[in-house]
Amino acid sequence: MRISLTPRAALVALFALPVIVLWPTWWVLLILAALWTVVVLADALAATDPRTLRVRRETPTQVRLGNTVSGRLLLTNPTSRTASLEVRDAWNPTAGLAEQRSTLRLPAQERRAIAQSFTPTRRGEHRSRELLIASRGPWGLARRTARATAPGPLLALHPFGARRHLPSRVQRLREIEGLASIHQRGQGTEFDSLRDFVDGDDVRSIDWRATARRRSVVVRTWRPERDRHVLIVVDTSRTSAGRLGEATRLDAAFDAALLLTALAGQAGDRVDLVCVDRIPHVSVLGSTRTKVLHDMVAATAAVDPALVETDWELTASTIAERTRRGSLVVLITPVESSVIDSGLLPVAARLAKDHPLVVASVSDPALEELAAGRGDLEAVYRAAAAEQARAERTGVSQALERVGAHVVDAPPERAPQALADAYLALKAAGRL
Repeated sequence: MRISLTPRAALVALFALPVIVLWPTWWVLLILAALWTVVVLADALAATDPRTLRVRRETPTQVRLGNTVSGRLLLTNPTSRTASLEVRDAWNPTAGLAEQRSTLRLPAQERRAIAQSFTPTRRGEHRSRELLIASRGPWGLARRTARATAPGPLLALHPFGARRHLPSRVQRLREIEGLASIHQRGQGTEFDSLRDFVDGDDVRSIDWRATARRRSVVVRTWRPERDRHVLIVVDTSRTSAGRLGEATRLDAAFDAALLLTALAGQAGDRVDLVCVDRIPHVSVLGSTRTKVLHDMVAATAAVDPALVETDWELTASTIAERTRRGSLVVLITPVESSVIDSGLLPVAARLAKDHPLVVASVSDPALEELAAGRGDLEAVYRAAAAEQARAERTGVSQALERVGAHVVDAPPERAPQALADAYLALKAAGRL
């Protein structure tokens, strides 16, 4: 605890100036200084000890980014003195606390609440860095300040803006599954029904026993299997820290992962998620289809990019531990030459032999704007650099596709839909 002066104490000291001017002697100055000190100390000692106050926080534990939640800071005065308090609740700025400083008068043996409003501007966990309570004396000349403890972290969840695209993709999924009278033919899917053979049907789909019974050629129709396993691997290395507009590339990656998770849950598939860079980080494994989306939103809320390179060999071994042969592996990482140089290409080639592999990348929309610039010489040079970067991305995508990966590269506003469409395309082709 510390004792400090208020501006009123300085004003009281100014009242002594006329006396000093009339009697400019050292002993007068000494008497006035001693009297002022005694008055200030008496005021400080008369103030309620802030350490005796009881503090409790009532704040929601979670809020979706961009929304506003209300909380309360409850202070109880167990002493016999009325307390005049100044409270500073120092949260980090991105927590969006409307007012960090409050004043209140707290009568003896009573409790008062300080209303608080939070509108977080950054995903992740937010905490109060310091809670200071200052108790002013009855004359307002001095204050006694102490730190208080009131835990209550607030977790800002991903806003999941891509949720609005889910209904249209679910409708397409129902068509693929046969709920809209569209059936798939081919190998590796669940048997659905029989129908007459028509030109263009695969002869491997002919049911010879049924043909013999009906004396007409019939084929089997198939529908996509349910309860397939989907593993989403999110690259959280330094490349995910780049800002694309108002958010980072990692935020866009999580948005795409959440839309795919919601869609796969509607399809009856099981979804797991792993975040990797130099080490495996947050993972969501074994959640039920009804809980996996909630678990994933909560688990990824506090994940931030790490300023390191990704260890792709470690990523490959992590995937091997978490999946079985034939599971869909979705690798969300930038399609850039630096990623290829760090060892992604051989790992992708090995993965594609055992799994349907989708490499999803979130591109920078600024490249499109720069590539269109022709206003002056500087704009032309920037356009040339942007075109070169786009050509490198195209080359990397082609290299990944040659080893068997399906590449999805789209800007942040279209990346979630593009990844969901790639998943539906695999369903429609009978590969899932």
